[in-house]
Amino acid sequence: MTTLTDAIKRRGPWSLPNLLTYGRIVAIPAVVALLFWPTDDWLRWCALAVYVLAAVTDYLDGWLARAWSQQSAIGRMLDPIADKLLVCALLLMLVHTETIKGWAIWAAIVILCREILVSGLREFLAELKVSVPVSKVAKWKTTTQLLALGFLVAGPAGDQVLPYNTTIGIVMLWIAALLTIYSGWDYFNAGIRYLVEEDERAP
Repeated sequence: MTTLTDAIKRRGPWSLPNLLTYGRIVAIPAVVALLFWPTDDWLRWCALAVYVLAAVTDYLDGWLARAWSQQSAIGRMLDPIADKLLVCALLLMLVHTETIKGWAIWAAIVILCREILVSGLREFLAELKVSVPVSKVAKWKTTTQLLALGFLVAGPAGDQVLPYNTTIGIVMLWIAALLTIYSGWDYFNAGIRYLVEEDERAP
């Protein structure tokens, strides 16, 4: 049996932080399936439980990697990918189930577009060996976004326990979208600055 000491000492792709990241990726199709075939409210609660576990691992994998000195290249690559896959898949499914509808779809579009923009920008800056630190606004955006998705995954089932549960989720989604625009502009400005400098150095 693997002990905690063994998990702490383990390095490479099978370290505990990386296993948590893999688990978050595996959780994505599970949440999607639970939202895609809702036969009863209890499936919404199951989807919420899986989502909460995935969100918790988002915090734990990075914290454990730093605390146990288990940072790895594969972890740095997969962690943001897992986050973006989870967010994008959930937004699409919540639109599909009409939990997000009407004008709220624009908030989802803003968030999706920002994820694509930042991913492309980070890839470009990585080629220049430039890293853009995560701002406080970006952290607030992530926290607000995770909470909004939690309320929305519970959706109609949550409305029976907490009145206006879905409405709270929609409001928080709009707040996340506004923070998304602000933080995305920071990344865009940084990328444009390096892009202009690169063009000026070109012969």
